[in-house]
Amino acid sequence: MACMSVLTRDEAQNRAQLLDVHRYAIELDLTTGDDTFDSRTLIRFTVLADQDDTDTFVEVKPAELRSVTLDGHPLDPETLDGNRLPLKNLTPGEHELHIDAAMHYSRTGEGMHRFTDPADGETYTYTQLFLDDVQRVFAAFDQPDLKAVFDLTVTAPRTWTVLANGITEHLGDGRWKAATTPLISTYLVAVAAGPWHSVRTEHRGLPFGLHCRRSLAPHLDADADELLDVTRACFDRYHEKFTQPYPFDSYDQAFVPEFNAGAMENPGLVTFRDEFVFRSAVTDTQRQTRAMVIAHEMAHMWFG
Repeated sequence: MACMSVLTRDEAQNRAQLLDVHRYAIELDLTTGDDTFDSRTLIRFTVLADQDDTDTFVEVKPAELRSVTLDGHPLDPETLDGNRLPLKNLTPGEHELHIDAAMHYSRTGEGMHRFTDPADGETYTYTQLFLDDVQRVFAAFDQPDLKAVFDLTVTAPRTWTVLANGITEHLGDGRWKAATTPLISTYLVAVAAGPWHSVRTEHRGLPFGLHCRRSLAPHLDADADELLDVTRACFDRYHEKFTQPYPFDSYDQAFVPEFNAGAMENPGLVTFRDEFVFRSAVTDTQRQTRAMVIAHEMAHMWFG
């Protein structure tokens, strides 16, 4: 297989002129083993008329690419070149692309990270898709200006809770469905699944939540009032400063293990390194830094 290709500016501009991407329907199954999970993606998109080039590609980095169909016609999975699956001779109008793949879990924070807590043996998974690691979780036209709405369904072990960009509903038998997102970029889709310890409340009619692994529950509970006070104060201040209301249906903050960044501004589901759940006495400066990070990530809900 060829080396992974990096999307160039020219390629992104050309693809944006060719495509209007409408909707992703994504089904993830996190019950298939410790090394891989199943990922099935339906992408609905339109090829715009009067384009000179009707060839393009979708990005995916699978452990195994099982099948691909375009408008009901099978495509050869063997045409996958690195992380690019070519789509050739596209006609103007609407199209449906179905991709069924197995994907690798990550142990270094890219894509779908999987962690087993040595304290109690519980396992957690969560996504980190910035910059271009959505391709490790589901197939996508992976560039920020090709925004779409996302419908997400996740099958997880029955003792787990699944968090996502929007409010999630447990359908039974470990299946969870997230509310359809507004238009967002591919790298901002977020999932966090595991036997989370959660502290939940409401503010301005919206559900707010704090989440961490169970072994850190006493430490999160000790700081929950402070964390929620900071969150509510920032939320109210941004509504004073900006003319647009908060555009999502909930606000969850998940403190996740082995995070390879400080925090990530996923809409409706901000992820933080769980070192911010303090295990011992800390300085005022450390608490101020944590509050600053909470404020910073929330600001992203309105811009950037």
